[in-house]
Amino acid sequence: MRKVIQNSSLISPLLSVAPMIDWTDRHCRYFHRQLSPNALVYTEMITTGAIIHGDLEKLLGFHGNEHPIALQLGGSEPEDLAKSAKIGMDWGYDEINLNCGCPSERVQKGSFGACLMREPDLVADCIKAMQDAVSVPVTVKCRIGIDDSEDYPFLEAFVEKIDATGCSKFIIHARKAWLKGLSPKENREIPPLRYDIAALLKKNHPDLTIILNGGVNSLEMIDGLMPDFDGVMIGREAYQNPWYLAELEHKFFGTPLPDRFEIIEIMSDYIEERRQIAGMPIHSTTRHMLGLFNGLRGAKKWRQTLGGEAHAAASARTLFDQALSQITLDCAA
Repeated sequence: MRKVIQNSSLISPLLSVAPMIDWTDRHCRYFHRQLSPNALVYTEMITTGAIIHGDLEKLLGFHGNEHPIALQLGGSEPEDLAKSAKIGMDWGYDEINLNCGCPSERVQKGSFGACLMREPDLVADCIKAMQDAVSVPVTVKCRIGIDDSEDYPFLEAFVEKIDATGCSKFIIHARKAWLKGLSPKENREIPPLRYDIAALLKKNHPDLTIILNGGVNSLEMIDGLMPDFDGVMIGREAYQNPWYLAELEHKFFGTPLPDRFEIIEIMSDYIEERRQIAGMPIHSTTRHMLGLFNGLRGAKKWRQTLGGEAHAAASARTLFDQALSQITLDCAA
């Protein structure tokens, strides 16, 4: 197992990109890093069983340029979580996060995710075991509640139990999770957003780092929300409209907006490197780049070319050249 130096000191609470299953793999994270040098990026949720018994290079491998990067774990057994957290730290992750927010039936059957909010004592045991195993921050991502819980009192009781372990950073998805009757997609859209509940938690616990997640999809929203929180976690908007991530980077950190065409050059080199090292198909990365030109003339042609031609392309560079030949003039206008 490799040992990599962590970069926890680089982590800012202001901006992060949510862990999204089937989306935020290593190629997506590398792409997002070109848009935001400072955002904390997360892995997809990885179960403890997969880490303990699986292919670690496939599951945990990442490019050094992805720092700062957090590993999100799914599990409910303190010993397994501690072991997995230690493995993650040894692989170089800057933060270990416990998923207490996923409502899928598959996750519920494993007794982890959002259903853990019913068992704050168990979560506290899990967090303590992980803290004892690693020297990097251990954090929690959760919902404001589940099913017919009592809204704020339920959330506060859960957080206070975890806070007692010394865990001080919570990413709060400001929707309830309904564990029966709603699909994961519906759980991201149907339960109403209650930013007020998450804000009250920060007001009553100013010593905690509270990151807001859920539905934050415009710069105007950021202006209204940031006074109540320590930072925001962006999910689908960062994936579907990647330039939003660059705009947030500029807003929070003053970093100049990047050049889309320079990003394409960097990604072309990255794809060819990964093809030589691991035989990676071109579309494994280009599928994450479909939204790079959203809002600009020619965006549809870009998406169509990358989506339809990646499987047959001889190289990333030829694919990008083909796509850019149709839209360069439009984007420059």
